[in-house]
Amino acid sequence: MYYTASEAVTNAIKHAGANTVWITFAAGVLGVSMTVMDDGAGGADPAGGTGLAGLIERAESIGATLTVLSPPGGPTTLYWAKAVS
Repeated sequence: MYYTASEAVTNAIKHAGANTVWITFAAGVLGVSMTVMDDGAGGADPAGGTGLAGLIERAESIGATLTVLSPPGGPTTLYWAKAVS
């Protein structure tokens, strides 16, 4: 989760021109989740390079999921989740 959050903040500032990034965490008996949302330009596409695709692959390698929602004009939202096994 830390790595994903760190990369998401870096990408939001570097590529999307974001001024603000919000990170929220949740944990419960079913698992853990994190949402990272920024106020940047949006348009982030995991198919467009290795950065977001690498984050998705990294999440999947530990049994988590990472969903990227980033319409043109923003906001970009990354939703990371891992169920308790």
